[in-house]
Amino acid sequence: MDESPFHPGEREAQARSGQFSRGAGIRSFMPDQHRTFFPLLPYLFLGGLGRDGWPIATVLSGEPGFVQSPAPTRLRIAALPSADDPAAAALEMARPVGLLGLDFTTRRRNRANGIIAARDGVGLSVEVSQSFGNCAKYIQTRIPTPIARSPEGVESLTGLDTAARTVIGAADTLFIASSSGAEGGLAAGVDISHRGGRPGFVRIDGDVLSIPDFTGNNYFNTLGNLLLEPRAALLFPDFATGDVIQLQGETEIVWSGPERESLSGSQRLWRFRVARAWRRERALPFRWSAAEPAPTTLETGTWQRERSAA
Repeated sequence: MDESPFHPGEREAQARSGQFSRGAGIRSFMPDQHRTFFPLLPYLFLGGLGRDGWPIATVLSGEPGFVQSPAPTRLRIAALPSADDPAAAALEMARPVGLLGLDFTTRRRNRANGIIAARDGVGLSVEVSQSFGNCAKYIQTRIPTPIARSPEGVESLTGLDTAARTVIGAADTLFIASSSGAEGGLAAGVDISHRGGRPGFVRIDGDVLSIPDFTGNNYFNTLGNLLLEPRAALLFPDFATGDVIQLQGETEIVWSGPERESLSGSQRLWRFRVARAWRRERALPFRWSAAEPAPTTLETGTWQRERSAA
C-alpha cells in the first residue's frame, strides 16, 4: 500500500520542480500545538468542494474560541457561512473540506484537511485526515480589531469589474482552494492555501490573473492538485473595507520560460481564468492595522511589464 502523504499530482509537481519532500510534517492527527492554536483565532479560512466538482474558498469568523479541538482528529467550528455565501452549499455533511488557521499577528499558520462529519444549526464538525504546519513566508503582519459590521449581501459579477480589479491589483494576500479530484487516492481531498507578495504581485490581464509561485515548503499541495484538477477558487480579502472577492476559474501552470522570469523571486507561475465571481460587502468584521511585509516578501520583485487594467 502507498503510505506516502502525497498524491500522484503532488509527487509529479515535486518531480517537475526538482524539489522533493518526505512530508515528515504531515500527520493523520493534530498535535497538541495545533489543537491549542485554532481556538486562538477570530477567523478561519475554508476550502470546500461543490457537488459540481468546483472548489470554493471562504472565511468564517467568531470570538476567539469559536474553533475548538475536542479530539486530535476533530475540529468543531461554531460558525456557518451565510446563506448567500457561494461556499454555503459546498460545506455540507460528508463533503471534503480544507481548513487554514492563520494568525496575521504572528505569521503562524496551520492546516487541517478532512471531511465534514456533522453540520447543525450553529456550526460544523470536521474529521481531520491531514494536519501540518506551514512556514511564515510571504505573510504580511496585520493586527485585527473586531468591529460591528452588517454584511450587505452578495453581488454576482459577470467578470472582474473595475472595483474588483482595484482590490486584486492592490492585494498582498490571497487564498486558493484546490482539489485533487477523483485521482488523488488515499491522499485526495480539498486544500486551502495562502499566497502573498508585494502589492501588485497578481498580474491582471482582463479576466486572467497571473500569480507567481515563490519558494515554499516543497510539498506542492496546491500545484499538485492543479495538475490533477485545474479548476480552483480564489479569495481576496479587502482589509480596508471588509469586503471579500470570491472567484472560481480554470488554471494553467507555467513551469519555465520568459514569462515566469519577468517577476523576480518567482520559481514558476500559474494563470487563473475567471469563470465565476462574487463580491460580498462588509463580510469581515475587523479593522486591520497597516501591513508589515514579511522579510521574504521584501525579497520579491514586481512584474517587469505593466499590468493590464482592462
